[in-house]
Amino acid sequence: MFREMRRFKQQVSDEECIRILKEQPRGVLSMIGDDGYPYGIPLDHWYCEENGRLYFHGAKDGHKTDAITRCDKVSYCVMDEGFRKEGEWALNITSVVIFGRMRFVEDPDLKLKIATDLSHKFTDDEEYIRHEIETTLKRTQFLELVPEHMTGKLVNES
Repeated sequence: MFREMRRFKQQVSDEECIRILKEQPRGVLSMIGDDGYPYGIPLDHWYCEENGRLYFHGAKDGHKTDAITRCDKVSYCVMDEGFRKEGEWALNITSVVIFGRMRFVEDPDLKLKIATDLSHKFTDDEEYIRHEIETTLKRTQFLELVPEHMTGKLVNES
């Protein structure tokens, strides 16, 4: 069902993909938008090691919510900051692409876990996290991406 990577010599392991998903704070979520146009937006994410799923948060209504309601098939792309080898100008970037199904999270306990763990990805300020959760949890939509296929690749820009 999913294509094999054409440039398979550049493919990285699932472990490397997971490392990038855990370390990088955001990626681009792509959906089928209005009138069949692609719709891609940058989003913060949290990768859950317990179940291998990605979690997001955002507004309860809007283009993203409408697109996911119409079609739950999405792709999500994350890339690292890259590195340069000594004496070379070209950047080496590892990217991860996940294809899967997006669902709206309804479980209140899971919503709280997502909000807390996603917040910890950006700050250790417990007072700030507590305040944000108390003031925004009820009006926030939480999403769960259930991966069906994942690939990662290391590319040299030269």
